[in-house]
Amino acid sequence: MTLTRRTFLSASAGLAAVPVLSGARAGAAPLPRDADIVVIGAGAAGIAAARRIMAANRRVIVVEAASQIGGRCQTDVSTFDVPFDRGARWMHNPETNPMIKLARAAGLELTSAPSGQKIRIGRRSARAGETEEFLAALVRANRAIDEAARRFDVSCASVLPKDLGVWAGTAEFVLGAGFSGKDLNDVSVGDKSRAQDRNIAIGCRQGLGTLIAKLGEQVPVALSTPANRVVWSNRDVMVETPAGKIVARAAVVTVSSNVLAAGNIKFAPDIPKRMLDAASKLSLGSYDRIALQMAGNPLGLARDDVVIEQSSSTKTALISANIGGSSLCILDVGGSFGRDLSAQGEKAMVAFAVEWLTKLYGSEAAAAVTKSSATRWNAAPFALGAMSAAGPGGQSSRKVLTEPIGCMYIAGEATHETLWGTIDGAWESGERAAEAALRRIGALKDPEPEARPAKQRQRRRAPSPIN
Repeated sequence: MTLTRRTFLSASAGLAAVPVLSGARAGAAPLPRDADIVVIGAGAAGIAAARRIMAANRRVIVVEAASQIGGRCQTDVSTFDVPFDRGARWMHNPETNPMIKLARAAGLELTSAPSGQKIRIGRRSARAGETEEFLAALVRANRAIDEAARRFDVSCASVLPKDLGVWAGTAEFVLGAGFSGKDLNDVSVGDKSRAQDRNIAIGCRQGLGTLIAKLGEQVPVALSTPANRVVWSNRDVMVETPAGKIVARAAVVTVSSNVLAAGNIKFAPDIPKRMLDAASKLSLGSYDRIALQMAGNPLGLARDDVVIEQSSSTKTALISANIGGSSLCILDVGGSFGRDLSAQGEKAMVAFAVEWLTKLYGSEAAAAVTKSSATRWNAAPFALGAMSAAGPGGQSSRKVLTEPIGCMYIAGEATHETLWGTIDGAWESGERAAEAALRRIGALKDPEPEARPAKQRQRRRAPSPIN
């Protein structure tokens, strides 16, 4: 029996990856001495911001510390026979998401995520009644989080029903590590409750990293050009890089909340403490992928099958098998367990993946592995983690990060109140920040709203067993 995608997979589209390959370009833009607006970071938010500024016929330059664009959205196109999205893998809400229309216009092939997932209980698949029990446990847990969020902002773990029984560990993995890269002890009920439903997941056959690279082809990006220091005021901004200085009338800053909080970019004067505190409260969770190329089909799974296990703890994983009909299988790990595992290195991560599959499918799985690779986002210097998740009491910090700092505007998935942790939220935030910067320099004449209202979140629905 299968689970509907809405129950967990579409929410686990973590922005986790290690910088590789597909975002690279043969030629990077030369560094100008001045621009109307400078954008720091060439991930989804930075590319969205730059495109919006270019559409307004204003001069823009994007400075990117890494050697390729894409940020936490990268596609490895050389290790395996099919593209491997090491970071963001799904887009959502196709009826309103501009990236989907842009992907089609760019000639890329879009694919719908599989409609259901399976549960493994030891060496067997869950029976229909067991699957129903798990779905009911998820519904009850989500309802408890929603109800608590109306009263106070505490940890999700503190309000979970105490009688989830054998499904407690699996539910905590799906709702915590699998959703935000953090254990539920470290996730705000307000943040989880306000997360917009992501029922429909759309992928890109060539990879989402390939999509961002494609959308950034006409954007002037200076690669391998970190912003070391930013001197700002209410009138202008100067960005200092190893390649020289850029003076602009405004700036859009799209680095991750961890990079911002770590002080890896120096600001003069210092940015307000309340902004740094907000970034700290939106720290990035740990979410990594372990890819295994497996000869034959030792797991006996179909194309793009997704499987979780009944687990007594969050020391577990989620597998996406036979990606695109290939022999590539991907295990996702996250939360505190994923962080500890990643810290041990790629060899330990692959060993866990093989052991996990052997436990569920037998020793044939280990013998079938011919090639492997793993992401380690926490060690990626220009990201320092996967996706943001507010800790207890920290949900309001997302709105704080959208406040202007002189003539600077912060963007990125961490600034989106309902689509945090997604490439969709990153893209939308980049457009929002670009429009604010354009208003600042007089390029847009309509008045700047006090705050862009979040899209109305759909009411959670009890998932059906089969979609």
